Amino acid sequence: MAYDLVINGKNHTVEVEGEMPLLWVLRDELGLTGTKYGCGIAACGACTVHIDGRAARSCNLPVAAVTKPVTTIEGLSNDSSHPVQQAWVKKQVPQCGYCQPGMIMAVSALFAKTPNPKEDELKQTISNVCRCGTYDRVREAVASLVEV
Repeated sequence: MAYDLVINGKNHTVEVEGEMPLLWVLRDELGLTGTKYGCGIAACGACTVHIDGRAARSCNLPVAAVTKPVTTIEGLSNDSSHPVQQAWVKKQVPQCGYCQPGMIMAVSALFAKTPNPKEDELKQTISNVCRCGTYDRVREAVASLVEV
């Protein structure tokens, strides 16, 4: 079946089964490989994208359920100038980097909604997993954004 999607501000039509997860549409059909596969059960957050500005896990979201615009890490900024990306670089957050696109997407969605989130909002909202354990650097990067 054909699905019309708006991804990173561009219209796309994909011919796929409706139950195909959005993650695989992004990666395999559209070649947007910045969104990562981690667990396949929406637990780790490596697959986080924005749907209509809100963070969403794409690994178990059927493409048939996607009716709002999607933003991937590639669409967050075309030159890594988004404030969250800049904070990540400044605080040297990534170690292996695999989980970081999803982490950046989760944090940027929170900041778009709540410019000065409290620590408990961060803990409740950002549940992405980092196997390298860069959580201290993530907290430093987020704190630098709140101070701005």
